[in-house]
Amino acid sequence: MKGFFRQFLYAALYWSPLVPLLIAPRGHAESIVNSKHNLSASGPGTVKAVGESEICVFCHTPHNSTPEAPLWNRFSSGATYLPYRSTTAKAVIGQPTGASKLCLSCHDGTIALGMVRSRPSPIPFQGGAATLPSGASRLGTDLADDHPVSFVYDAALASANGQLKNPATLIGAVRLDQNNQLQCTSCHDPHDNQYGKFLAQMNLASGLCLNCHNENYWTDSAHATATKTWNGNAPNPWPHTPETTVRNNACENCHRPHSAGTKQRLLNFLEEEANCYSCHNGNVAVKNIEREFNKASLHPILNTAQVHDPSEDPVNAARHVECLDCHNPHAAKKQTAVAPNASGPLTGVRGVNASGNLVKPIAYEYELCFRCHADSTAKGPARVTRQYVQTNTRLEFAAGNSSYHPVIANGKSSAVPSLIAPWTMTSRVYCTDCHNNNTGPKAGGTGPNGPHGSAYIPLLERRLEWTDYQPESSAIYALCYKCHSRSVVLTSLQSFRYHAKHVLERQVACTTCHDAHGVANKTRLINFNTTYVTVSSAHRLEFIDQGNGHGSCYLSCHGQDHNPKSY
Repeated sequence: MKGFFRQFLYAALYWSPLVPLLIAPRGHAESIVNSKHNLSASGPGTVKAVGESEICVFCHTPHNSTPEAPLWNRFSSGATYLPYRSTTAKAVIGQPTGASKLCLSCHDGTIALGMVRSRPSPIPFQGGAATLPSGASRLGTDLADDHPVSFVYDAALASANGQLKNPATLIGAVRLDQNNQLQCTSCHDPHDNQYGKFLAQMNLASGLCLNCHNENYWTDSAHATATKTWNGNAPNPWPHTPETTVRNNACENCHRPHSAGTKQRLLNFLEEEANCYSCHNGNVAVKNIEREFNKASLHPILNTAQVHDPSEDPVNAARHVECLDCHNPHAAKKQTAVAPNASGPLTGVRGVNASGNLVKPIAYEYELCFRCHADSTAKGPARVTRQYVQTNTRLEFAAGNSSYHPVIANGKSSAVPSLIAPWTMTSRVYCTDCHNNNTGPKAGGTGPNGPHGSAYIPLLERRLEWTDYQPESSAIYALCYKCHSRSVVLTSLQSFRYHAKHVLERQVACTTCHDAHGVANKTRLINFNTTYVTVSSAHRLEFIDQGNGHGSCYLSCHGQDHNPKSY
């Protein structure tokens, strides 16, 4: 009789239009008998009945079942749930319906596991257990940290989201219910645990996730292709999966579909940077990025928490910086480039172009920097008090300026005799040629590349002092001497013949006369530091470029009146 009942029940479930995934034919399906959903006394799990021998009774009954699902034997919890919420969600997500509501009659932990309609009293469980114990399987009534369910997934949603597949093209195990809603049973098959966690298909390399999700740039990104493994020297970065490489964990390198650390977007950890650190602390990735944020100068990702949001104003949001402001984890890849082009780690991020317009994706590295260091209203003051004040880096590097370092466009100067090979008059430079890790490869070190942190303020790759009265050396002006020959600067008559007099004898810093980014209306990057340089006896503060290596200065500096001094 029991065998007949089981065959009848399976047939009824399979042909029901209400829950198409409850029973589905499979090539090598694993029997529910050997899974944790066998709550009978013969079940293999730790949560099971004292003496009940029936397996299906905990969910199904052939008589007097509830009307909302095929032969459903459980009582609905009646709980009010807190559904998933996100500022970027396009779906309308309400209270659980359909199969999801049925699953929650056990998995929310509010109703006793043995409370079924076909028994006059609750079926007793071993150890006196009534509900599911605390753990991954007990979701509770707060579903905000779980993948959303019970929403209509249609072509309109896919179009509005932009990175979801049209459900008409879905193939494989993921299926919607009769109302075109995504439910728990879209990803889980409660009768078959052959793939673990009752998944509807194997999730190796996020195969299950990618049935629906179609993230831009994902296919050839580092997180989709890297074969790096955990080195065992720190906590396991993937404790919630059986996979052991970045590629095989894919989405789950950063995301967790249930009981996530961050509710919005279901990240593994609450603190944004912790999701990156789990691999980028030398634990999986070769370079230790986490260590860079302990330096004297840094992008201050630790100053704010839970502030960054993809929907925020990309230029004038509340001032903060997080890893995701500079890197798109769905797109980043290991690919080099030449200035000014953006390299692989910056693939798919948004920025501001040379005209001040928002762009996504960026084409050039400087466009990423301009997003925060150009037109943003919360940049703060300049570090050097200048004659001509300009804190908008986009305008400092503008191609129409009288002088600039060649970030946006090729340089204007007809001769720069101090340039060190391979730099030439047609070279372009990155922002990160100056602002970078002081122990990174560009500085001759072995640390990670990029302006994460540096020993030298403001995030300089090499030391550059901007205060006067310090003895000149190759060390204190190392950043300038990276590209400009020290011997040529101090001895050559082809450029400014009095460099040695100023820098060596008077101990004038490079930055006292030169503004490294650019100057709108003065050649030779001349923009005096007014802490040291003041008006002349004729009340003039001016540099006049007279061409062919000649010029005049009207100023007072270090007790010397130039009214003018010509060369």
